Amino acid sequence: MRSLEIDSVSFDDKGLVPLICQDQQTRSVLMLGYANREALEKTIQTGDIHFYSRSRAELWHKGSTSGNFLKLVSIQMDCDSDALLAVVNPLGPTCHTGANSCFEES
Repeated sequence: MRSLEIDSVSFDDKGLVPLICQDQQTRSVLMLGYANREALEKTIQTGDIHFYSRSRAELWHKGSTSGNFLKLVSIQMDCDSDALLAVVNPLGPTCHTGANSCFEES
């Protein structure tokens, strides 16, 4: 797994950065969430994707309720350091609707 220098990430004024998750095998985009520093630290530490839930204002371990975890393969910043791409192995559907991707049509 490629290491991410968290101190190099350009967080927005709310302390968040967009985090795009992409399936390692299919290369399809699974979802977009937001991460704060704590979420990134937990992601790197555990190998499971963590987000910051803006609606609940708390750390969110993806899959902790559903069992549909996203296992981190690699993570990298974009050229402006203000967005992240995580390549993952999904364990089950990613979307709360039961779809493999949050970008699939119903």
